[in-house]
Amino acid sequence: MLSFMCFTYFCCTSTVQIPRSNNSNQKPLITNKKSLDSILKEYVDNGSYPFLYARIENIDGAILYEKSVINKSLIPNKNIGSDTWIRIWSMSKIVTITVAMDLVEDGILSLDDPVTKYIPEFQNLEVAVDKNGNSLATVKELSLACPFDLVPVDSVMTVGHLINHLAGFYYATTDNKCVNVILAEKNLPGARDSQELIDRLASLPLLQHPGQKDFYGTNTTVLGLVAERATKKSLETLVIERLTGPLGINGLKYNLSSDEELLPRFTGKDSVLRLAKDGELDIFGPDVPSNNSENKLFLGGEGMVATAAGYSAFLRMLLNRGKLNGNQFLSSETIDQITSPQTQLTNPWGYNGYNIWVTGDSLKIKGWGDSGLWQGGGYEGTQFWIDPKRKFIGLIMSQIHSVPNNGWSYYNEFRGELYKQIFENE
Repeated sequence: MLSFMCFTYFCCTSTVQIPRSNNSNQKPLITNKKSLDSILKEYVDNGSYPFLYARIENIDGAILYEKSVINKSLIPNKNIGSDTWIRIWSMSKIVTITVAMDLVEDGILSLDDPVTKYIPEFQNLEVAVDKNGNSLATVKELSLACPFDLVPVDSVMTVGHLINHLAGFYYATTDNKCVNVILAEKNLPGARDSQELIDRLASLPLLQHPGQKDFYGTNTTVLGLVAERATKKSLETLVIERLTGPLGINGLKYNLSSDEELLPRFTGKDSVLRLAKDGELDIFGPDVPSNNSENKLFLGGEGMVATAAGYSAFLRMLLNRGKLNGNQFLSSETIDQITSPQTQLTNPWGYNGYNIWVTGDSLKIKGWGDSGLWQGGGYEGTQFWIDPKRKFIGLIMSQIHSVPNNGWSYYNEFRGELYKQIFENE
């Protein structure tokens, strides 16, 4: 236990509501909330997290569970609840993908469209290869392919490649120092607007020829740029006009107003939980996405902020087959497409849909949940899952990267305890 934690005080709030049901014999989803509470408190208490906020809702929005645990020595005089703004990083990706699929449904985009149809600046992209001519995404020892060579792209990059992380874009976390350095030097979040971001991306090599394999990176941000070029509207405007506005979702956006604030950033990079310094969240450069009212750069893969209530509403839209608050955003068929197998098809832990991980039998065998769950997460400790069988969503929020003390295990423990209770009642 870290020494400073001896002086820590915690703020905890908890709510449990059982949704109304026409079946008086229906068993509750959660039978022992205290066991869930204790897991969250343990991982804040041991110095892994500055706070943890957990929320479970049924398909109708009834709150089945809510708990907030805060390290008051790190976050004094601050309550964290359903309306707290939090950086969601890669949980932005599925939002951008749903907007893109809405454009597909309207005939504005096609998954088979070449990306250069909308971004001609990518006509002359090159691919980083090792001394044998193998693209870096396909080599076993990525770290050994430094320095690398460059060759012309030999396949057509499509919109579908962007959705499935098959396009060749990446983060500065590739295990190849040469690649990481040049990406960090471009400092993508520091671009003033979409045009400057496109210009910076066009000067970078791809890590593979499009379509070779799935490699996680800034592909979804490029998807957002495609959506902007196809509609001549900013991604921020598209989210508002197509998603959050019509569905009545508050608490999911890019830019905050002057009276709204974000929590500070934390890190456990040195095995001690502390405030993060400028430049430490270095996933693709020294800067991080901006969320102030003057921001004109909307990173579809990383740049959104949300409240727990707002993101939960978005998740309920997915759970309810594209519908929320009486409004149909996506068709049921599109939801099936989003959650159907796309990549990682032989992984015993599950498979990837459109940036949604669908869990396999291994999760249930380990006692960490169930098969068939739709899940995702973000760079600073945000996590979600959707249970389409039992019709509920789960969301856990924090604001930290490089979690110390093996802190990532809390998620398996928490969800494992929840499903233990569920299985006992089924």
